[in-house]
Amino acid sequence: MRPLLMTVTAAVLCAAALPALADLPTFRLVARDGTFEPAEIVVPAGTKFRLEIENTGKDPIEFESSELRKEKVLAPGAKSTLVFQALGAGRYRFFDEFHEATGQGAIIAR
Repeated sequence: MRPLLMTVTAAVLCAAALPALADLPTFRLVARDGTFEPAEIVVPAGTKFRLEIENTGKDPIEFESSELRKEKVLAPGAKSTLVFQALGAGRYRFFDEFHEATGQGAIIAR
């Protein structure tokens, strides 16, 4: 009986979190053959947000930001979403670790 209660409780908590994620500001980033479009994304400072990343290129990419402590590998044609906690005003660099020479960008919180 106890495992069932824990499972039901976990399901209810997850379902309650879904509307909160749907209300987050969402920004889109496309990775294509070693570049990011747009190269700069302006987000509101002090606000939690989502970043939807799509790799439309022919090679895998690795979105990485040491400053933001985020890292995500995407195969060609893959999409993924990262959720960011509220950022203080500033510029946060990100890059494609597989294409560092050309895959550079920044999230700017204002």
